[in-house]
Amino acid sequence: MNQNSHAKPSPGLDKPSLSQVVLGLLEPWQFMLVACSYIPSTISHLYATSSLDSLLSWDAFQGAWFSKFWSWAGPRIREGNGPRISALLEGRVTGAQVVDEVVGEPISGVVLDIGPGLGYWVDLYARMDVPLISEDGPIRKRDGKGKGITKVYGVEPNAQSHPGLRSRANAAGLEGVYEILPVGIEDIAKETVVKKGSVDAIVSLLCLCSIPEPEKNIKELHSYLKPGGRWYLYEHVAVNGYWPMQLYQRRSLH
Repeated sequence: MNQNSHAKPSPGLDKPSLSQVVLGLLEPWQFMLVACSYIPSTISHLYATSSLDSLLSWDAFQGAWFSKFWSWAGPRIREGNGPRISALLEGRVTGAQVVDEVVGEPISGVVLDIGPGLGYWVDLYARMDVPLISEDGPIRKRDGKGKGITKVYGVEPNAQSHPGLRSRANAAGLEGVYEILPVGIEDIAKETVVKKGSVDAIVSLLCLCSIPEPEKNIKELHSYLKPGGRWYLYEHVAVNGYWPMQLYQRRSLH
């Protein structure tokens, strides 16, 4: 993204207080406890709606369990991170800071939406109504809402998430624009119409930590971008300069 020395950062990214650190350390455990609480309802759902094979299949159980749990977690994550994600897609992020002015190219063109799950972010694609930065530098106004996006491909291998994802995309007015690709990253080129070097933008929001073989698949994703394509990324990262969280992350990886 283009840098703008006059862009005014929005509040945030201060050193966390002790209470924030403690809450941050406890949050993953809360997530795991809540996730476990959805196991009985997942088993009941599969028993009532699926065959015995589905009930005994780990993949089927995992997909259904994730969808049940994410119906609770997704809205809460959206509430806590929504303004930052909106700013990212609008081109109002520089140096990991949200700024008031548009400093980079807003999302546009053909988009790969990685791991959209139940679709709690898809409405943002229909709400993009921000300036564009032309090739010669000056900012020009986009004509109409969402006109910069021509197609969104949601890469979501979990079939249990598809009804909710499709419903939210249609409710956002993206019918015919948002298309679900029911495959993993490794199968995009083999099993869909999307070819390498054909995508204007990739969006990944808090999902790369859960994909298989992350280094391999991140490189694979990058190969789908056109020259000059953009990757709008909002992910968990390693903490630097704050030893309690660094220690926690190191312990969590082993």
